[in-house]
Amino acid sequence: MKNSNKSIWDMFSKEESENLKDLFVDGLKDIYWAEQHLTEALPKMAQAATSDELRAAFEMHLTETESHVMRVEQVFELIGEEAEAKHCPAMEGLVEEGEEIIDTTKEGTFVRDCGLIMAAQKVEHYEIGSYGSLRTVARLLGYHEAADILQTILDEEGAADQKLTALAEATINEEAAQE
Repeated sequence: MKNSNKSIWDMFSKEESENLKDLFVDGLKDIYWAEQHLTEALPKMAQAATSDELRAAFEMHLTETESHVMRVEQVFELIGEEAEAKHCPAMEGLVEEGEEIIDTTKEGTFVRDCGLIMAAQKVEHYEIGSYGSLRTVARLLGYHEAADILQTILDEEGAADQKLTALAEATINEEAAQE
């Protein structure tokens, strides 16, 4: 499929195109649930953080995540679908990992912060993979405005991941190693 100006609707049968749209919508429902679930988890992670910088990063990402929820709703609207969440076992498991780190590490330690960063980056990588795939499929389906929105979210998820890496490498991991 070399011609990027054509949508999949122009290249394949209606049934084939509808199958891909169904997959796309299912993926949107999954990430919609995931983002909503994350808005509940991020405040807990922020509260558990030892480092003020990590706490601020989680709080900032909570604000971004709330905007991601609204943007995913925009995507649903753009493609003529009702915004509906579908349980996401992957995000549920990733959030549970973060909660386990909080439960099994000592409060007020950089070891806890190191673990929180590890858990948060797993979440970011899941989101990066999801949004990258959704963006690509949106382009195939000819949903160019939706693809642009998904790319914006993808960029923000990538920036959040980079911020976590920078925090870990600047001080938190070294502090954790000394505890």
